[in-house]
Amino acid sequence: MTIYLDHAATSPVRREVLEAMWPFLTTEPANPSSRHTPGLRAQRALAAAVEEIAAVLGCRPGEVILTSGGTEADNLAVKGISLARPRGRHVVTTAVEHPAVLESCRSLERSGFAITRVPVDRDGIVDPAAATAAIREDTTLVSVQLANNEVGSVQPVADIAAAAARHRVPVHTDAVQAVGWLPVDLGELGVDAISVAGHKIGALRGTGVLAVRSRVPLEPLLHGGGQQRGRRSGTEDVAGAVGLATALRLAERDRSKAAEVAARRDRFVREVVAGVDGAQLTGSASRRLPNNASFCFRGVSGESLLVELDRRGIAVSSGSACAAGSDEPSPVLTAMGYEPELAGAALRVSIGVHTTEAELAAAAEALREAARAVRTLA
Repeated sequence: MTIYLDHAATSPVRREVLEAMWPFLTTEPANPSSRHTPGLRAQRALAAAVEEIAAVLGCRPGEVILTSGGTEADNLAVKGISLARPRGRHVVTTAVEHPAVLESCRSLERSGFAITRVPVDRDGIVDPAAATAAIREDTTLVSVQLANNEVGSVQPVADIAAAAARHRVPVHTDAVQAVGWLPVDLGELGVDAISVAGHKIGALRGTGVLAVRSRVPLEPLLHGGGQQRGRRSGTEDVAGAVGLATALRLAERDRSKAAEVAARRDRFVREVVAGVDGAQLTGSASRRLPNNASFCFRGVSGESLLVELDRRGIAVSSGSACAAGSDEPSPVLTAMGYEPELAGAALRVSIGVHTTEAELAAAAEALREAARAVRTLA
């Protein structure tokens, strides 16, 4: 039986989520825009789900935009805010953002925008002063992820948002990896927009949210029937919204277990660093997600380790799942200053609330065996 340690790529769907969704997949199938009785029931269920999502994210229901996932939410935030704002054509971001943000910025560059990619330190963390210094008179948006999807480093988003507010520049944060582990309240963070993906927290793939303050202009990417106040047209997925709301509520509840998860993760890290030659933790040792353990292994291919671990029934990622199959060194690690050879030897272990000590001990032993096997074959 496989020990699943790839929760940062996608998490198992929660039973409670499926149970909450089931009526809207079977006996309550109506379009929430329909004016008949079943349609009104769907509309009420959708409204209740949006209210629950808004409560977790610290915003008003009218500021919630349901999306198809984190990638669409990031695209809508970066492009939608930048294109709608009359202030200018300059965006500030970091060198270690998720590809959904970085590729959105490249798209804007092709349209004449200037993009400043603020560098990070060896831990993958951006200096708030450097991010603030990058803001110009024509800056239209600052986008900084709350926690990195590869190495788990947590960014000082609240500090950056406070500084940007003094310049009256809106701030977006990709919180896809942070939900369930860190506070994701817009008011607490001081941000203007936040992206969330359902499949990272036990909801279905194809569900997500962009919460954006109503005072921030937003150019829609999808035009059509004017649903969601015209900011994202298309018939709303009632079942998906109900499932996402349920998963968000449960993830927020489970945030109380973050310290226990971090303690298990720390023991696992110590076993790996002590037991595998050339192993080193990447990302911040202290400012990181509780469930993330990312490593580089000098002299060993991360993809080879991944294959060997899979043969032993351990499921992990070589860096980000978004770059699966790529032979290139991790762009995140290279931005952090790792040489290409070492950046190509990355492995990410991401655990869940219910991952046990026994599973992590077995994974550490399997990693020791896999590293020996790979080196023997080299």
